[in-house]
Order: sequence, then structure tokens, then C-alpha cells
Amino acid sequence: PAVSTVIRKRKSLGGIILTASHNPGGPDGDFGIKYNTGNGGPAPESVTKAIFEKTKSMREYKICNDIRVDFDCLGEQMFLDGQFVLEIIDSVADYAALMKEIFDFELLRKFLGGEFRILIDAMSGVMGPYAKRIFCEELGAPVESVIRSEPLENFGGGHPDPNLTYAADLVNVLRKGEHDFGAAFDGDGVNAERVWSLFCFLSSPRIGI
Repeated sequence: PAVSTVIRKRKSLGGIILTASHNPGGPDGDFGIKYNTGNGGPAPESVTKAIFEKTKSMREYKICNDIRVDFDCLGEQMFLDGQFVLEIIDSVADYAALMKEIFDFELLRKFLGGEFRILIDAMSGVMGPYAKRIFCEELGAPVESVIRSEPLENFGGGHPDPNLTYAADLVNVLRKGEHDFGAAFDGDGVNAERVWSLFCFLSSPRIGI
């Protein structure tokens, strides 16, 4: 969802997503490539088939080993005497700004500032920084409301599939009755599960906005 936001905001032709999705990641795990078109949504089969056909005629590709990118520095970086320009952006800020356009953050901030307690499990996937920025920094939830928030290349050895099997730790914590609502996200933030304190379990492959 965050990549879709950036594509639409910057009016890009599309965006490439490198992701293990909800599969085990890391050097010995799964890995995949997704392509979203200019409307922010997943590329239709006609587009992916056309891309695949193009790959059949490829005979070589070149790698520039001399480029060193500072991913901690926002803004444009130029290489090869200005022939190649790379811009580092804060996609978390872009996504948070969109959420503010859709939802009443002031009302949510008041709600979370009361007795309603949440627990968000990012499962060591990409959603960690987004959850911390929105729930903790923007909406004022306690920092301990977001767990496993640091993205890890192998998801900390876990399986980032938000179901009752792989998100069992979240469910077990909620059973203690100390939280009113819990949510877990998969590796790239597309799938999510939500659990209320009354143990109504919902799972959706497309919860992201």
C-alpha cells in the first residue's frame, strides 16, 4: 500500500517491489518481485506477460559496481557525471500524510489516549516503521504498542504470515486481556489479521489502503 501511495503521488509509470511477501525471507528463504502500474495497483496479467516475453530476448545486462548510495540521506544523489540521478525519499511520511487525508487523526488520537489498548505486531517486516510513525508518533499510542517493529532481512527467523499459526504469539498475549485490539501484518504489509479482546478473528488479503 505504501508503494502504491508513492507511485500515485509522484505520478510514476510504475513501481518495482522486492518482497518475500508472507513467505519466509532471507538468503535461504523466498524472494519475489512485484510490479505495480501507474494507478498504484498490481500489474494485470497482460502487463506481466508482456514483461516476461521481453525477458526472453535479453542477451546481457550490465552492472555498475562503482555506485555507492547513501540510503540514510534524503534527496537526490548524482552519479556518472549526472547521467544517473537517484532520489531517496521518506515513504513513511508520504503514507502517513495520505492516512491523514482519509482518517480523522485527531479523533483517533483522543480514542487511543483513553482506555482502549492496542497491540500491533509488524512481524519484523516492512510495516514496523509505518506502524511506529502512525500509531505511536502520530496517534500517541505507547511505544510498547508496536512489537517486532525493526525490519529484518529474514524476518527474525519467523514466518511473516499473519494467521493463527504464525501470529500465535499475538493471540496468546491478547488472551491475557490486557489489550482491546491486536493486529499483525505480513512481510510487505498487504495481508493482515485483526483480533479483538472478545476473540473475533478476521483475516483479509487486502486490508491496506
